[in-house]
Amino acid sequence: MMESIFIGGADADGTGQPNVAQDLLLKIANRHGLIAGATGTGKTVTLQNLAQGFSDAGVPVFCADVKGDLSGICMPGSTDHKLHEKFVARANKIGLGDYDYAAAPTVFWDVFGENGHPIRTTISEMGPLLLSRLMDLTEAQEGVLNIAFEYADDNGLLLLDLKDLRKLLVHMSDKEVRDELSKEYGNVASSSLGAVQRNLLVLEREGADFFFGEPALELPDMMRTHTDGRGIVNVLDATRLINSPKLYSTFLLWLLSELFEQLPEVGDPDKPRLVFFFDEAHLLFDDAPGALMQKIEQVVRLIRSKGVGVYFVTQNPRDLPESVLAQLGNRLQHALRAYTPAERKGVRAAAQSFRENENFDTEEVITQLGVGEALVSTLDAKGAPSIVQWTVIRPPASRLGPATDAERKSIQNASPVAGKYEKAIDRESAYEVLEAREVKAAEEAEELAKKEAKAQAELDKKKKKTTTRRRSSRRMSSLEKAGNQAARTASREVVRYILRGIMGTFKR
Repeated sequence: MMESIFIGGADADGTGQPNVAQDLLLKIANRHGLIAGATGTGKTVTLQNLAQGFSDAGVPVFCADVKGDLSGICMPGSTDHKLHEKFVARANKIGLGDYDYAAAPTVFWDVFGENGHPIRTTISEMGPLLLSRLMDLTEAQEGVLNIAFEYADDNGLLLLDLKDLRKLLVHMSDKEVRDELSKEYGNVASSSLGAVQRNLLVLEREGADFFFGEPALELPDMMRTHTDGRGIVNVLDATRLINSPKLYSTFLLWLLSELFEQLPEVGDPDKPRLVFFFDEAHLLFDDAPGALMQKIEQVVRLIRSKGVGVYFVTQNPRDLPESVLAQLGNRLQHALRAYTPAERKGVRAAAQSFRENENFDTEEVITQLGVGEALVSTLDAKGAPSIVQWTVIRPPASRLGPATDAERKSIQNASPVAGKYEKAIDRESAYEVLEAREVKAAEEAEELAKKEAKAQAELDKKKKKTTTRRRSSRRMSSLEKAGNQAARTASREVVRYILRGIMGTFKR
């Protein structure tokens, strides 16, 4: 069984020849690490070598391919390559022995499903903290998002994709619902709610809708070994994803958090259960709020007991906070440039992080390292950092350069998870439940309106009949009044006639 990974050869005795092997012990490989150096100094090749070394030792690997050239790990190197002779010469120089080309078993992933298997999670699994960072929310807006998640949990509303969250926010914007939420969960300001909705729209435009949904990633699918015992190298194609830096970094942090939460404690195993390479690591810490920084520090500090090693890849160690750097025991420092006072200060800080070697000035050597050379310090069997060594990094066994589209397609078709994640599933969740409630409420409102209209019509009909009777009653009274008047007039005339007759008789 392999006990270490060969990194390169170092001139540890001052002879001028890299004749001392520099190895990374597998049993302390979960103590995390750092690969740093300016652009073009060989970081990607070092990452590729370590990834393939872990794979050969039976350790599954996850790494993000930001530039596209890491995909070549799925294919063996070639004697036709322009650097073949230099690779052979370097292998002989550092005592590598038999230098053969070989590919690593690889599975390609892609959030957008273009250059690999789709990789998804749900809104609920992402959680309000990471979503707030992803949407760049203020503290007040994050509070509204927390209330939304709490309300969804209390009411059995599954938040699986972005349309679920969007529908929930629209539902919460109703004044009656918002007033009820404010009483039960805390103030839900309409302005903060509107801001969350607007940021959600921006997130959708950046392509996050591809990432949220089902089937969600099952972590065991990233912790597989090949039939020959080698660990699978999971390569995330991030050539498009890196254009949305917050989505890229938040996705990787989510994956780390899922590993931390789901994997059981194993202490210090003989070799890691998984090694995680975090390329462009500075994106994780740019503008990260305090609560998120605490979560990152917690995950990095404690995930090693789950058997997971995390290796940050960045240009300068200063890109990482001191609290995280302190957790990184295995360090490979490629050349740094020092043209400005700030850059010279960074070089000095990087040099001071190593255990000093009396044979050379570390600060001076950092700026003199050639391509494919690095200052290397790893942990020994007791967990103590070794003296820093000026190391010539071994040449890669797999292809130096990207795989072709046809090669990618062939690898993807033969993948152990082929067909499992390709088709999205849209089961009943918050969107469908709230939509059904709205339809039902609209139908009930329409039915109620019909009943009220019918009742009003009947009432109007009754009023009309009553009014008609009253008017008829008023007309009859007038006629009777006129008849009575005529009768009285006739009576008076008769009386007058009689009286005139009587009076006339008396006169005669």
